[in-house]
Amino acid sequence: MSSLKPELDGLHAAIFASGDVAYDWDVMTGQIRWHGDVAALLRLTSKQDIGRAEQFLARVAANGIADLRRCHAEGAGHGQRFKCSYRVQRGDETLTWIEDRGWFERTENGEPFRITGILRCIDTNKAEALHAARQSGFDELTGQYNHGRLREALEHALTYSVRYNAPGVYLQVGIDNLPLINDTYGRDVAEQVVIAVSRELDRSLRASDVVGRIAQEQFGVILNGCPSADVSVIAEKILNAAQQASVMSDKGYLPVTASVGAVVFPESMQTAHEAMAKAALALEQARRSGNNCYNLYNLSADQLTTLRSNLAVTELVQTAIRQKRICLHFQPMVGTKDHKPSYYECLIRIYDDNGNVLPAGSFSPIAEKMGLVRSIDRGVLEMVLGELEGDPAVKLAMNISALSTTDPTWLWQLTAHVKTRPELARRLLVEITETTVLQDIKETIRFVAALKEMGVQVALDDFGAGYTCRNSTSIWSRSTASS
Repeated sequence: MSSLKPELDGLHAAIFASGDVAYDWDVMTGQIRWHGDVAALLRLTSKQDIGRAEQFLARVAANGIADLRRCHAEGAGHGQRFKCSYRVQRGDETLTWIEDRGWFERTENGEPFRITGILRCIDTNKAEALHAARQSGFDELTGQYNHGRLREALEHALTYSVRYNAPGVYLQVGIDNLPLINDTYGRDVAEQVVIAVSRELDRSLRASDVVGRIAQEQFGVILNGCPSADVSVIAEKILNAAQQASVMSDKGYLPVTASVGAVVFPESMQTAHEAMAKAALALEQARRSGNNCYNLYNLSADQLTTLRSNLAVTELVQTAIRQKRICLHFQPMVGTKDHKPSYYECLIRIYDDNGNVLPAGSFSPIAEKMGLVRSIDRGVLEMVLGELEGDPAVKLAMNISALSTTDPTWLWQLTAHVKTRPELARRLLVEITETTVLQDIKETIRFVAALKEMGVQVALDDFGAGYTCRNSTSIWSRSTASS
């Protein structure tokens, strides 16, 4: 043992001289042993101030936590080395960029038990490059995975779970009453609540767990290596964590609560999409029981049949989008005096695998529920603009969903087309439902103002669900109606 001491002393001296810091992180206990002058690196009084995982993670910037957890999740799942960069708050309240290189040690059963690595200060000019890279897979507000990236991570977790017979849990966490907070205190306060909940989730979860923001008020959480018997304990921990995310408003601290829907994998689902759908149903059931509740997915035979039907429709819509099997039918809107078409309403239809035409009512409600309606609206806008460009005499109307009124991509797509062809805007009528207006009046006003500035007409479609007119049986093709 004494023969190793000079080598260890030399290693410690080399680390100290480089300005880097090595660490040995016990995943089970949360204890971190530091080698090198970590106090100087982070401008702390003593390295004891950062001797535990929670102390270190509390100093990692909110958007950096997501990067660190992503690297930890990938390193723990594949037993590979990881490298990531994030900002850390130093003892003097300043922020510095850190490059973290490390790897997970795992037991014979594949469970991570130790992380060893090196921290190094890097040039802060890298912040801009990292921000640009993050946009492709991360939520801009919280820095967590976005919906698509989390779904990919869940697919990997399911594959690993099946291959190694390792249980896991997927949770859908919904902030209670966030729309009410937004309407009462404004968007800034609502966003502060989202950020605070995101931070508390990071603090309450393990390094190998994965968090993503999948909707305005919802997060998805992947718990690898978690047995079903632990679900209730973890759910309660998350519910308690959400209550710690209090935010100051002009009327004092706002109480924050959340609800949780849980589903166990791999036995309860086959795909990430199915896992998310079932967790969403469990969350919905939890919210029916009141705020600050959790529910483990457990459906009746009838509910399971409905879910499978919804998943089949979702797959059909996704395939139709990829293969461009969405088409338009045109319903003439006839004037009461001259009995001639004033304009044509564009009604969406989908061709199934057998070439049958499906009305919007058979897929639109499910597509909206499953988060596909924005993609549909963007595709419909492209087709409508193509029709307007192809026939200078026609005037068309189209319905859009509530989600698309807050979709900057949809508005940018329209702006790009009419910027050089303003006559297209004058022949376009956009219909929104009364329900859409009532969901967020301020946002709808901004959206309508942007359309009016381009010359687009806007109409209020007060058919309730917004699909009544799309299911009309009196459908003509535009060429037939014009003849």
